[in-house]
Amino acid sequence: MPARTRALAIAAAVAVIFGLLTLVSGGRALFGGVDMRAVVPFVLWFNFGAGFAYVLAGIGLWRGAGWAPMLAIAIATATVAVFAAFLWHVGAGGAWEARTMGAMILRSAIWIAIAAFALRCHKPSD
Repeated sequence: MPARTRALAIAAAVAVIFGLLTLVSGGRALFGGVDMRAVVPFVLWFNFGAGFAYVLAGIGLWRGAGWAPMLAIAIATATVAVFAAFLWHVGAGGAWEARTMGAMILRSAIWIAIAAFALRCHKPSD
């Protein structure tokens, strides 16, 4: 397996695993009775919904689907936009938790990296 193909396969696996973990953790937070005092609802709902897109993008990247790199870019863009809205919320004095800040930094970095790998490894003939 060439290095670029291997990198894309790793990115696809990370996307699927990250998506499944996001669905589990988001589902627990939304439906499992977690203390919601400092939870920012729009961030939580976005991340939970995005978990489905993560899995779909990972499967698409794994299969080499032509639409998958664009989905990865859309996920990265939406994640950064929600992160910016979260930062606005924090700056306005809204309640928040440090783990949300860390999670949004991690999500943004992961999806920017996955989108970059997807674009770099995408074959125009797809």
